[in-house]
Amino acid sequence: MATDDSSTKDRAANSSTRRRRRRMTGKERREQLLDIGRALFAERGFEGTSVEEIAAKAGVSKPVVYEHFGGKEGLYAVVVDREMRRLLDMVTGALTGGHPRELLEQAAFALLDYIEQYTDGFRILVRDSPVAQSTGNFASLISDIATQVEDILGLEFKARGFDPKLAPLYAQALVGMVALTGQWWLNARKPNKPEVAAHLVNLAWHGLDGLEQKPRLIGHRRS
Repeated sequence: MATDDSSTKDRAANSSTRRRRRRMTGKERREQLLDIGRALFAERGFEGTSVEEIAAKAGVSKPVVYEHFGGKEGLYAVVVDREMRRLLDMVTGALTGGHPRELLEQAAFALLDYIEQYTDGFRILVRDSPVAQSTGNFASLISDIATQVEDILGLEFKARGFDPKLAPLYAQALVGMVALTGQWWLNARKPNKPEVAAHLVNLAWHGLDGLEQKPRLIGHRRS
């Protein structure tokens, strides 16, 4: 009888624990699904991730995912949007002023910091998918960052007697160089971050420092 009493008490205790377990709020569930989706999209890509797997890892049924995001596409779009805003905020927030060369260093470090701290997010941003084409992609993000750099370059060009209208072209070139190097460094991780930033700025700055006002082609092609 003692054994039966003990079993009854255990069952009652377990039942009480289940009743006390707090259910997630809608906001908490949404954040959980975003975290799980972000990790899966980074590892397997959009096509390789299913709603079934997202729901299973969250311990919910598929309709819960549809209720919050309307499906995998909606979840992916929110993840991409968040990562784009995070990276853009990190880069623009890092441009605190100072010497133009220091601004280049700040921009390079900001991108490398993002890659290091939010690797999953960066993998998602640089991965191609049909959804990314409609919600924004890495190219459009780089263009947004370059727009922030345009104003800085425009002032520097004007001070040096260059045509400030060319600042957008150079801004795209500089930011694109840093971004593509960042994609390579994502997997290489060598040399270390400060050294990579130093080499990027070395190429960018000395290229700008020796800039010709009216560059000419030296090859045979002219058009």
